[in-house]
Amino acid sequence: MTMNENTDRIQLTENLSGYVEDVVFQNPNNYFSVLEINVKGEIYTAVGEVADVAQGEEVILEGVWTSHPTFGKQFKFTSCKRNMPDTTAKLFRYLASGVVKGVGPKTAAKIIKEFRDESFDVLEHDPERLTVIPGISKKKAVEISNEFNLRYALRRIMLELETYGVTPTESAAIYKVFGINAVTLIKENPYLLCDTVNGFSFERVEKLASAMGLQPDSGYRNAAGVLYILSHNLYANGHTCIPRKKLYAPSRELLGIERDGTDLTIDALLGEKRLVSYMLNEEEVLFLPAIYEAERGISVRLRRAIRHASASTETKEADIRKIELREGIEYADKQKEAIRIAADKGLLILTGGPGTGKTTAVKGIISELERRNIQILLCAPTGMAAKRMSEVTGRDAKTIHRLLEVEWSEDNKPVFRRNAGNQLGCGALIVDEVSMVDVELMASLLDALPIGCRIILVGDADQLPSVGPGNVLGDLIASGVMPVVCLTEIFRQAQKSMIVMNAHRIIGGEYPVMNRTDNDFFFMPRETPALTADTVTALVSKRLPDAYGFSPMTDIQVLCPSKRGECGTQNLNKRLQAVLNPADRNKNELRTPGGRIFREGDRVMQIRNNYNIHWEKGPEVNDGIFNGDIGIIRKINYLTATMEIDFDGRIAQYPNDNLSELELAYAITVHKSQGSEYPVVIIPLIDSPRPLLYRNLLYTAVTRAKKILIIVGDADRVMGMTDNNKTHLRYSALRSFLQE
Repeated sequence: MTMNENTDRIQLTENLSGYVEDVVFQNPNNYFSVLEINVKGEIYTAVGEVADVAQGEEVILEGVWTSHPTFGKQFKFTSCKRNMPDTTAKLFRYLASGVVKGVGPKTAAKIIKEFRDESFDVLEHDPERLTVIPGISKKKAVEISNEFNLRYALRRIMLELETYGVTPTESAAIYKVFGINAVTLIKENPYLLCDTVNGFSFERVEKLASAMGLQPDSGYRNAAGVLYILSHNLYANGHTCIPRKKLYAPSRELLGIERDGTDLTIDALLGEKRLVSYMLNEEEVLFLPAIYEAERGISVRLRRAIRHASASTETKEADIRKIELREGIEYADKQKEAIRIAADKGLLILTGGPGTGKTTAVKGIISELERRNIQILLCAPTGMAAKRMSEVTGRDAKTIHRLLEVEWSEDNKPVFRRNAGNQLGCGALIVDEVSMVDVELMASLLDALPIGCRIILVGDADQLPSVGPGNVLGDLIASGVMPVVCLTEIFRQAQKSMIVMNAHRIIGGEYPVMNRTDNDFFFMPRETPALTADTVTALVSKRLPDAYGFSPMTDIQVLCPSKRGECGTQNLNKRLQAVLNPADRNKNELRTPGGRIFREGDRVMQIRNNYNIHWEKGPEVNDGIFNGDIGIIRKINYLTATMEIDFDGRIAQYPNDNLSELELAYAITVHKSQGSEYPVVIIPLIDSPRPLLYRNLLYTAVTRAKKILIIVGDADRVMGMTDNNKTHLRYSALRSFLQE
């Protein structure tokens, strides 16, 4: 049985059998299709996910009848069983639809007339016989047969794998990787999917192998399991490598193998070059090859940059004085030092907390480099950070991905057009919010820089490290290979802000001042999670908009340490959605299998990079929506199974199939807020898990606010976070590589 989402009535699933009269619509990204099905002369509309469907195909659809508010009665199918045509009439309809490249209605008619019941066999096994038909050469006959067999192979793969819960989209991806022998290969070793096809985690492949009734070679399973453990630690915990000894316990828990079995598996993976070994501080650590190459690549390129650092000219005090007179400012000594090093040495890490003048120093660096006619490029890891960089410098800044002209490979992995063979044409690169940049992105960025290019890296070393693997900014500073200027003086204007002053108190281990009511930093004590959640909801929906005119959709951001709990993002998003964008019969909405609701007008966040989503912004057309991008759902189109989402002016046609990559964004985690600033930030602190309550998470949250910061909850939590300076250990070899 299945639940009809439109009526909430329980219905028995039914079968609808017929042939495809017409393919009204098919989304190429997720294969959502609108079909007209001919059932004994009656035409019915059917909607669902099916790949590579064509007119004339016989289908058996399983699903339920629904009544769509706009399009009327439809058959909503969840599975589609198909057979290749088994009569000449059916084969003619199939070929005449144009599904086989090189065959149209006229050629189809000639093939059927010539070979009749043998047509299928000729197309599949004996293409040379097609040459008796005028207009079909030997070459064209082979092409037609190959195309026919490719279509047949894809259908066979879909038919065989759908019984194991593999969707048409996933079957097409599997076919793309493994070709016509995909099913045979997967039945022999289903763990191949772990390394090659998106959406197949180790746990899912375990279930797939069990469903197939297979007992694959334990070596396959153990290898996939060890790689899974390593990959999870890289992409979930930020490590770039793991000590070998740290793999023994999780291997025993996940795979049921002891230390000797784990060592045998690791040694086999090292021999196959699927792992890389390195001695770090007299201890063996293990890398995935791509991450090893990234960290090695950063060290090689930076050491090369150091060898070619520019020293042909010298910035004089008079040069800096001219900039001061033109801008009407007076630089502090450390800011002057930053300008000189960036211009003369060509390499600089500029770090410091809020209010210490990083932006002013960067503008001075730009002025001095422009005086020397050096072409400068500006970039940042996120769209929000790049936008802010543009606003404060008055110059164009791009995301790193856009700067490198990201594209994607056939297996949906990012490929940058700007690389070692097609480098950027610049004499200086300034990168903001470097604490957010992981090792893979930094390696790609450095790879695209010409020899002699000045490199200026700007960031706050006290903020949370990147979501992706590595601790690039921290490792670069600790290595001592690049000049570092740390700005510590808080400028007079910034001293008026309690947000700035309390941020510095927190990172210095002092408790923030929370009893002031005449500034921009406020604390509202609440005794229970329920009262805290009530207060946060009221602040966002009514109190702040009524008192100050702030928009709940664009000005106010709730930042939570955790997703879970009454004051975590999951619960607060439900509550805020209910008051800010309640259900409305005039608003379309979507419900995920897990019960999440997305509605027209909702504020949403992309939670992983997706390089395939197409967007337009005026005359600009591009692809790619990235982790942390926030947008508003403008329209949900049931017919095309897409949403129109406005990501800060970039209008994206977003496939419903990608809903798992979206979260409501009325409340987001502190980690997801990195690189962004908001006029108003509200932080609920009362029921968060203790492991998340540490100093630089609180510091990062506080420094996201520009005008007003409100902490709601328990004062003891604030004090405890300030006291807890225990940072999360990240295994990384970048510092070691740089110092070799």
